[in-house]
Amino acid sequence: MKYIYTIIFLLISGVSLAQGPREKKNFDFDWKFSLEDVTEAKKTDFDDSNWQKVQLPHDWSIKQQVSRENAGKGWMEGAMGFFPGGIGWYRKSFTVPGTYKNRKVVIQFDGVYHQSDVYINGKHLGFHPYGYTTFEYDLSPYLNYGGENLISVRVDHSDSPSSRWYSGSGIYRHVWLKVTDQVHVATWGTYITTPDISGKEAKVNIATTIDNATQSPAEVLVENRIVDEQGKKVAEGKSKLEIGKSKQETLQQSLKLREPRLWSIEEPYLYKMETTVKVNGKTVDSYTTPFGVREIRFDPDKGFFLNGKNIKMKGMNLHPDAGSLGTAVPDKSYLRRLQILKEYGVNAIRCSHNPPSSEFLDMCDSLGFVVIDEAFDKWKSMYYEKYFEDWWQCDMEAMILRDRNHPSIVLWSIGNETDEQYDISGEGTARAIMLRDYVHGLDPSRLVTAALRPDQERRHNINDFAQSLDVVGYNYQEPWLKDEKEQFPDRIIYVSEAFSYYRGRKDKFKAFDPVNPWYDVANNDFVFGQFLWPGVDYLGESRGWPSIGRVNGLFDVCMFEKPAAAFHRSVWNDEPMVRIAVADQSLDMDTGKPHWSWPFLADHWNFPQYEGHIIKVETTTNCDSVEVILNDESLGIRKTTDFPNNTIEWHVPYEKGKIVAKGYMTGREVASYELKTAGKPAQILLSADRTQISADGQDLSHIAIRIVDEKGVVVPDADRTITVEVSGKGKLLGLDNGDLRDPFTGNSISTYFGKALLTVQSDRSKGHITVIVRSEGLPETIFRITTE
Repeated sequence: MKYIYTIIFLLISGVSLAQGPREKKNFDFDWKFSLEDVTEAKKTDFDDSNWQKVQLPHDWSIKQQVSRENAGKGWMEGAMGFFPGGIGWYRKSFTVPGTYKNRKVVIQFDGVYHQSDVYINGKHLGFHPYGYTTFEYDLSPYLNYGGENLISVRVDHSDSPSSRWYSGSGIYRHVWLKVTDQVHVATWGTYITTPDISGKEAKVNIATTIDNATQSPAEVLVENRIVDEQGKKVAEGKSKLEIGKSKQETLQQSLKLREPRLWSIEEPYLYKMETTVKVNGKTVDSYTTPFGVREIRFDPDKGFFLNGKNIKMKGMNLHPDAGSLGTAVPDKSYLRRLQILKEYGVNAIRCSHNPPSSEFLDMCDSLGFVVIDEAFDKWKSMYYEKYFEDWWQCDMEAMILRDRNHPSIVLWSIGNETDEQYDISGEGTARAIMLRDYVHGLDPSRLVTAALRPDQERRHNINDFAQSLDVVGYNYQEPWLKDEKEQFPDRIIYVSEAFSYYRGRKDKFKAFDPVNPWYDVANNDFVFGQFLWPGVDYLGESRGWPSIGRVNGLFDVCMFEKPAAAFHRSVWNDEPMVRIAVADQSLDMDTGKPHWSWPFLADHWNFPQYEGHIIKVETTTNCDSVEVILNDESLGIRKTTDFPNNTIEWHVPYEKGKIVAKGYMTGREVASYELKTAGKPAQILLSADRTQISADGQDLSHIAIRIVDEKGVVVPDADRTITVEVSGKGKLLGLDNGDLRDPFTGNSISTYFGKALLTVQSDRSKGHITVIVRSEGLPETIFRITTE
């Protein structure tokens, strides 16, 4: 029921919001785009009739050809995944009704990568360099009320510094047109905290910032009501506020919430604060803020506490792209990803290394993840160096003010592996303190962290850099954690990036020690969590051509779970489980960067080349023992504790047929898993996560494609080209197979280990989307999605 509620909530809030006198209109449709630097495009009389029609979010790089010529320099060679950047222009014509003349009309961009210039009717509104923060402009003085208007945007992702990963290019997040009265709640103008909580009552503090854009003083009445998930009013308060002309003022109020429902990972209960602003008895603004009632606490010895419960963070680092969708990721793609990770056992997300979309955080609130929201990668080096002095306050404020009401966020991160951690002049540490204190000024309710890269000299301690942080994140430094704790007993510690398979040593942090780093978290109370790098494969940061991305995630870009993911499923998930994997280093797989990888594993039983040979089989489990059965013959029962990493090794004489693993707890079978030898490809099997989607022009259905034999078993060793045709009330949005050496282009792709994924998006009319998948020698398969 919670997932159903989440989907309904997102459908209501994700497209258009009209709250009484306030309007928030989705501005994603009917744009035109050109990938060339046409300086005349800012003018209203410019002819854009030959330009491409696009819908936002839009990433122009992902639709371009990958080429080795697009490589970065040095170790940044594969940073953008060999996709090009460039300079592009966007234009949109729109009508503004005459009734807006005495109102405030604002355009909000949730994310543009990067160095954007925005124009309205030929007038320059401003420049925004950072590619990951939300920004807005007041259009009111320049609009043609009752007539046509033109918004134009120049985006420069040419030879300028770029992120260390695939960033995409263009207006890759939503755009909104916001219309309010001249007296209104300021942008991100509510700030809700719950400082005192008991079973009987919670104190809810709300700071409401009101903007008076008129040329006269105003006396306003601010009413705040707390509404529960059933829409019932459970607390309210009202106060008057005097605001001078063209001024902002903040009103502090405190409400008492009786018998509060707490927000938690298991039950992420959300309230809403409904704020009404009245002038002379007339409602001039209505504003709604979802929030949760919860208490967070970090203890240097016992770790993280949520509502008094000690919790280990089982986390993943996530980058912003989604395979063939690039960084223009529709909301439902993120929702699918998070639902899959939740079922897997993940309870924490680190947004690496930039603020995510606000919709992503809404989903984390609704699904029950705790989140580390991260502002920057570097400070005065690499991508952000040229912006830091002039823009750090603006970008930090944009993140904190936008995101501080999300109950999912438990830490603010000010940076990752910054060069300042090595600086011994004092300048770097002073910079960290400056950023930390600025965050505390905007949100005193949360602590501040940053992630440190491995440094055998431990310069971050010598120069007091680590001591300047409230909470210290360590990347790949498990061998040093006990030493750090002994030297700094009051330090709050977690693993901000961890290898998913190997553990390092003090003499060499890339040491290929096969004892999983998770045990450093599980066996030490003072380490409150771990964030795997990466959780999911992503574009960019590739090992090198021809790979276009980082392939060391436990899930590929299709969100298909890899065999190596069985370990963390076994230790992060209470549901009894057992998995089978076959170790075979001859598999055709992208190796990725070695220390972030693992020996090649397959989750199938098609090895005719090894008939009669001994092969190594692994069973990973959270059961106390496992029995393996090959073609109805038991190979014995083995105890899990006799083997490292919850993984029992078996040496099996290969023969085709069926291999089964049974997991036992105290002698009782509680889990099983099997692999079957597949025959020849016989058909194309399609299965969708959703067969009915909204006709809103943005909703998605993800359709898994599997080549199977006549018995329905996936055929992993007979990959073939498939062609997809989509017609009706939608379009093909993306086509992936999980192999980032096989760039996605057009409507054809080869399956990889028998699988692929296609993503279709609705248009804005009701009906059906028809999907036809073809492959030579196999009957075509037809699948239909309903849009309504």
